[in-house]
Amino acid sequence: MSTDAAEAVPAAVAPAKRAPINKYAFACALLASMNSVLLGYDISVMSGAQLFMKEDLKITDTQIEILAGVINIYSLFGSLAAGVTSDWLGRRYTMVLAAAIFFTGALLMGLAPDYAILMVGRFVAGIGVGFALMIAPVYTAEVAPTSARGFLTSFPEVFNNFGILLGYVSNFAFARLPVHLSWRAMFLVGAVPPVFLGVAVLAMPESPRWLVMRGRIDDARRVLRKTSDSDDEAEARLLDIKKVVGIPEGVSDADDVAAIVRAGSNNKSGDGVWKELLVNPSRPVRRMLVAGLGLMFIQQATGVDCVVMYSPRVFERAGIKSKTNSLGASMAVGACKTFFIPISTLLLDRIGRRPLLLASGGGMAIFLFTLATSLHMMDRRPEGEAAALGAVSIAAMLSFVASFASGLGPVAWVYCSEIYPLRLRAQAAAIGTGLNRIMSGATTMSFLSLSNSITIAGSFYLYACIAAAGWVFMYFFLPETMGKSLEDTAKLFGKDADDEDAVAAGRHERKKSSSTELVTAQH
Repeated sequence: MSTDAAEAVPAAVAPAKRAPINKYAFACALLASMNSVLLGYDISVMSGAQLFMKEDLKITDTQIEILAGVINIYSLFGSLAAGVTSDWLGRRYTMVLAAAIFFTGALLMGLAPDYAILMVGRFVAGIGVGFALMIAPVYTAEVAPTSARGFLTSFPEVFNNFGILLGYVSNFAFARLPVHLSWRAMFLVGAVPPVFLGVAVLAMPESPRWLVMRGRIDDARRVLRKTSDSDDEAEARLLDIKKVVGIPEGVSDADDVAAIVRAGSNNKSGDGVWKELLVNPSRPVRRMLVAGLGLMFIQQATGVDCVVMYSPRVFERAGIKSKTNSLGASMAVGACKTFFIPISTLLLDRIGRRPLLLASGGGMAIFLFTLATSLHMMDRRPEGEAAALGAVSIAAMLSFVASFASGLGPVAWVYCSEIYPLRLRAQAAAIGTGLNRIMSGATTMSFLSLSNSITIAGSFYLYACIAAAGWVFMYFFLPETMGKSLEDTAKLFGKDADDEDAVAAGRHERKKSSSTELVTAQH
C-alpha cells in the first residue's frame, strides 16, 4: 500500500469517555430523593399494620380498604399544592414543608385512639406524600447535568423502594408485640425519617431554574458551576434557562435584568400556566400531556401498589397461612424492588428511556398473566399440585415486581420530569403526580372488593390487559429523551405554537415586502 493511500485511511478514534458523575449534583439529588422514603414506607407498612389494626379496632375489610388507599387520594391535594408552593417558596423549602407535614401525619396515625383519628392522620400524611412525590424529581432534574440527568432523577424511585423495604422490615420486627401496640409502633417509626430529612434539605442549594425565575442570576450561576461537568456547560445551561424565562440574549446580569425577571415573576409563578396546560394548550403541549399523563396512568393502573400493600393476602392465597410467615415473605417483595431498581438507574443514560420502558412493560404483562393463571388453576387442582402452583404464583409476583422496578417504576418519574418546558414544569408535574396518586388510590381502594367480585386471579388478569395496552401506548407515543437538555427535550414533541406563529409572521412579512417591491417597480 502506498504512503498516500495509507494516509487516506482514517485512524481509529477511541470512543469518548463518559464524564464522571458530578459529586455535588449527586449529593443534591441524594438528599432531595430521600423524601420518597416517606411514601414507600407508608405504603408497605400498611400491608402489615392492617392485619393487627383490624383485630384491635374491630374494623371491616371495607374500612381497611378505604384506609389503605385513601392516602393516595389525599396526596393529590398535596401534589397540586406543591406545584404552586414550589414556585412561590422555592423547591428546597417545599421539601422541608413535605417532611414536616408527613411527620405530623405519622404521629397522628401512631397515636390514634380510633378509626376517625386514624383517617385524619392519613389525610395529613397524604398531603406530605403528595408534596414529596411532586417536588423531588422536579428539583433533581433541574439540578442534574445532562450527562447524568437520567441516573440522578431516578433516585426518588430508588428511595421509594428503600422505604417499601423498611416498611416490610418494620412489619416483621413489631409483629410479635401485643396487638394494640404492634400497628402503632409501625406507624410511629415513620415519624423518625422526616426529622432528619427536614434538617438535611436545608444544606442543599436552591434550584438554578427557580433562582433565575426570581432574578437571582449570580446565585443561579454559582449553583450551575457546582452541578455542571464544566464551566462552559454551566454557562450554556444558564443561557438556556434565561432564554426560556424571557431574558433577551446578550443582556448583562446587572440589576436591570433582575428587575425584568422580578417584574415578570408573577407570570412565571403559575398565573396563566393552568390555562396554557388545560384550557388552550398548543399542539406540543398536548402531546407532552398525553405522553406524561398516559405514562403516569399506566404505572399505577397495572396494580403494583396492590401487590405491595396486599402482598400478605396474596401470599396467603398462594398457600402461606401464618401471619408471621406471610410478613416475612412480604419482605422478599421489598428486597426484590430494592435489588432490581439499580438496573434502570445505571442504564438510563446508557441505553435510553424507551428500551427500559418497553422491556419493563412487556415483562409486567407476561408475569401478571402468569400470576393470574396460576392462582386460577390452584382452585381446580388437588393440594399437591396446588402447592406447586403456589410456588409459581410467588415467583410470578416477585418477577412482576422486578420488572416494574427495573423499568416503569423509576423511568416514568424521570421521563415526566424532563419533557415539559420550564414555564409549565412544576404545574404539569403536579398534574401527573395527582393522576398517579388517583390511580394508586383507585386500585388499592378497590382491590379487595374487586377480588371478592371477580376473584384475585380475575383482578390480575385485568391488570395484565392494562399492562399490555400500556406497552402499545409507550411504543407509539413516547420519543427518546436521553442526551437532550431540558430546554431541547420539548422540541421532540413538535414546534411550539409561538415558533409556528413567528414562522407564519415571517412568511407574511416577506410576502408583503415582495408585493410592495412589485408595486413600486410597476410605478
